[in-house]
This record gives sequence, C-alpha cells and structure tokens, in this order.
Amino acid sequence: MRQTWRWFGPKDLVSVDDMLQAGVQGVVTALHHVPTGQVWQPDQIAERQAQLAVMRDGAPSGLAWEVVESLPVSEDIKRQTGDWRAHVEAWKTSMRNLHAAGLRVICYNFMPILDWTRTDLAYRLPNGATCMRYDAIDFAAFDLFILQRRGAADNYAPQVAETARARLATMSDDRRDQLTGNVVFGLPGAAERMTLDDVKDHLARYDDISPARLRAHLVDFLAEVTPLAQELGMRLCCHPDDPPFPLLGLPRIMSTEADYRAVMDAVDLSANGITLCTGSLGARADNDLPGMMARMGDRVHFLHLRNVALEETHLGGSFHEAAHLEGNTNMVAMIAAILAEESRRRVQGRADWQIPFRPDHGQDILDDQSRKAQPGYPAIGRLKGLAELRGIETALSHPLVAQRG
Repeated sequence: MRQTWRWFGPKDLVSVDDMLQAGVQGVVTALHHVPTGQVWQPDQIAERQAQLAVMRDGAPSGLAWEVVESLPVSEDIKRQTGDWRAHVEAWKTSMRNLHAAGLRVICYNFMPILDWTRTDLAYRLPNGATCMRYDAIDFAAFDLFILQRRGAADNYAPQVAETARARLATMSDDRRDQLTGNVVFGLPGAAERMTLDDVKDHLARYDDISPARLRAHLVDFLAEVTPLAQELGMRLCCHPDDPPFPLLGLPRIMSTEADYRAVMDAVDLSANGITLCTGSLGARADNDLPGMMARMGDRVHFLHLRNVALEETHLGGSFHEAAHLEGNTNMVAMIAAILAEESRRRVQGRADWQIPFRPDHGQDILDDQSRKAQPGYPAIGRLKGLAELRGIETALSHPLVAQRG
C-alpha cells in the first residue's frame, strides 16, 4: 500500500514539511485554481511539482506528486450541453500533459453539481473532537423550506417533512445561513463557489436527466478518454457519489457495486478503474466494502480509507465522519482484502501492484481546532488515521500473521 496525502497547494495550512514529518511516501493534489474545462498547462503542472519538491528551508523534500485528484469533469460534459466536446478535448490534452510530467493516476468524479454534501462541517463529538456530519432532517429542512426545490415534497415521507419543518422553526438565522453554506460548500479547494441561486440554476439544468441518461453520458465520456489513458499507460479512477444516495432530485450513478460493475463492463479497459472510497460507499449499510475490494480489486487504482458512523441504517439516514477505526466499516478486513489484491498483482507481474491510498478526511483534534484547515482535512486528525491504517497494514503483513493465513 502506497501511503499518500492530499494537499491543496501552497495555501494549504498543512505544509510540505508537515506531510514529510507524517511519513507519507507521495502526494495527491490538483491544480485547483484552474477553471473547470480549461487545459492544465505543462508549466502549471511543473510549478506544482516544484512546490512539492522543497521544504520551508529549501532542502529537498523527496516528495512527489503521484496521484491527480481531481481533474474536474465539467457540468457540460455531464449533461452533454454547451462546450462539452471542447471540454472533453481539453481533458484529454491535460491528461497528455500530466503523462509527460510523469503522472499516471487520475481520480475524477461524475456527481452532478456538488462534489460532496454535509450539513455540518464541525460537528462536536462527546470527546470534544469535531467532524463533518450529514443530518437527514437538517438536509430535508434545507431542501424543502430554504431552497424550496420544486418537487422536493415528493422525495420525503410526510413525517420527515413535518419533523424538518419543526427543526427549521428552532433554527436561528445564523444557523440557517450556516446550513445553506455547508450544503453548497462542494469540493474543498475547488475553483468555483456556488450560491443558493447558482444551485437552483444548476438543478433546473438537470430536470430532464435521468440516472440512465447520466450513466450513458459517463460511458460516452469514458469511451473518449479511456483509450488514450490505456495507450499512455495511465489509470483513471472514478470516485463514488458522496453520499451514495439521491439528493436534491439529482441522479446518482456511482453508489453501489452494481453501478461500478455496469460502468467497468461498458468500457472494458484496465485503464477504466475505481477510486474505492470506504467513507463515501460506507454511508450505505448495504455496501460490502471488503467484498467489493475482493471482487473488483483488479480495477481499483486508488483508495480513500476513512470511516463513517451510521446513525440510522435506512438508505439516506444521518451519519457522521468517524475516526478511521471506529465507524461501520471493518477496516482490518478492508486492508486484508487490499493486501490480498496486491499479492495477486505481484504474482501476475503487474507494475501497478502497489495501490496508492490516503487517509481520507479526519476529525479535528488537538491543535487542528485552532489551525482551521480545509473541512475534513486536518493535520493531526489525518495523521492519527494514517498511523492507525499503517499499523493495521504492518500487523497483517507480519510473517507470523501471514503464516497463519
């Protein structure tokens, strides 16, 4: 398992020095400042690589950019509207430029409008740590009564709607504004920031796009970019929906093993692969994550290892970001499945036998709470998670454990 760390560039409050001291082997980053749909130019890529190569005092860091997360897919590509064909060509040109710079793994997602959705970005836990949380009632209150989305009432049981109405009545104006900002926060470090009006406008553009149609658009996109990736020896890996169930009336197409299998089969090239995120997929109780790794591991090109605690087991229920070993996912079984896949790859002689992973998200603990880094991306909380994951890998790889099977 290749230990990596997500970095949002020079403005990230977690520095290159911090990453080096955490003991990571490589870095996951992107050109977040480049608007979606534009080409990532060679000089921009080289500049990011140079930023990672040195510590504060100018000494070599030994760290390199190893995984791209994310090369954004525009809303025009997802809807097949406007300049979508030009955006696909720009994506392919960016891919060529990344390849020329030595990059081989590109993570992307195909979620409409919002890259992830939470109602709380700093939910306080009993031990004083804070984490991101999705509260189903708060989200319903936002959707039904703040956004006032057309047709929203059809997506909620009457009891849920009434509970949401009562919840909204107890919210201060500041809390309502905070809830709105949290829901539309989107991807940390992204070039765009959306207002409520922006969300309404984007939602209207998806009115006639069903899940089947969105999946067809994803397959069309992959049919264009995957052959080039295969030719270049690059690996593309689609991130799952977060959370993995319908929101705001938008189609969700990467939420289950069946979703992934359909897309892998539709463009059946090894370059067409998976970012297996245990946190996103773990937000539904019916996803068997170690099983997915065992059954689809040959197409897993990148791993996000994090955990969520389901507060309700029904689809669409509340959950919060747990410590890496404390949520509903059995992380020991998950890492055992990863190591088994890596062993199979070594036997097969695959050059990509070692799968890059990063400790995804993390609770804000200790000095994190005064540092105020990107939501979900604290220094100490992620370091704690990385240490725990590293410990499991080390224990499972020990000769005594291996001998026992």
